[in-house]
Amino acid sequence: MRVSMTSGSFLVTMTTGFLGRAMRFFTALTTGNKRAPVVRFPTRYRANRQRGALFLLPCLALCAAFAHSLAADDPAALPRFVSLKADEVYMRVGPGKDYPVKWVYVRKDMPIQITDEKDVWRLVRDIDGEEGWIHRVMLSGTRTVIVAGATMATAHDRPDAASAPVFRAEPGVIAKLGPCEGGWCQVTVADAKGWMAMGTLWGVDPQTVPE
Repeated sequence: MRVSMTSGSFLVTMTTGFLGRAMRFFTALTTGNKRAPVVRFPTRYRANRQRGALFLLPCLALCAAFAHSLAADDPAALPRFVSLKADEVYMRVGPGKDYPVKWVYVRKDMPIQITDEKDVWRLVRDIDGEEGWIHRVMLSGTRTVIVAGATMATAHDRPDAASAPVFRAEPGVIAKLGPCEGGWCQVTVADAKGWMAMGTLWGVDPQTVPE
């Protein structure tokens, strides 16, 4: 991702647009470009093998025990949006470590929607409608959004389409989510902050706006 000044506003661009199906790849391609680690594409890859996932199971067990010792389960209503806590997160076909891995997500902070819960496992749905189970320790309550659609989205300095543009972001850009009002949400990308129409974002809707 690069951010550059253009006529008094920021232009936020990605090396690859957000096309869900194009953002899946195999394990051998997950290393990415070490010179540009800020945003890695694709978002996930199909987990045809589980050998690479086995090392994480003891860690998940320890993390689960630690999480139980810290706080009770999140009582928030369903569905709700959260974000991925790590650079590598496994989605399984069922709520348990013995179930096969369905997808491996390789994009920290990506928003994801929780639709059901079972013990320490969360049934989630991503922007492409893919569903599966993720352990709760791999999810964060930090709210983020993805610029959706097929065209650039413009952020304004106020929640008003007639206000001055601040920056533009390509589909697939992840932003931190701020307050929302009147169908607009304040988002932050890198050091640029502005208001985007809620309809251009995935990871928030009128029923799940930040309090």
